[in-house]
Amino acid sequence: MKIDQIRAMTPDQLAESLLNLKKEQFNLRFQAATGQVEKTHRVNEIRKDIARIKTVLRTKQAA
Repeated sequence: MKIDQIRAMTPDQLAESLLNLKKEQFNLRFQAATGQVEKTHRVNEIRKDIARIKTVLRTKQAA
């Protein structure tokens, strides 16, 4: 997810997106533990997307 897309979202959309990413991260963690992950790079992408969303949410709340 690009930072421009994230900045264009409303706080409600950001919270929903954050929840979905955390669910996906949870599922990928289980797949990694059982050795079923096909796209291993997706784990790092999700982690970075979560950080981006949290950063933008924090700046929107401070403003």
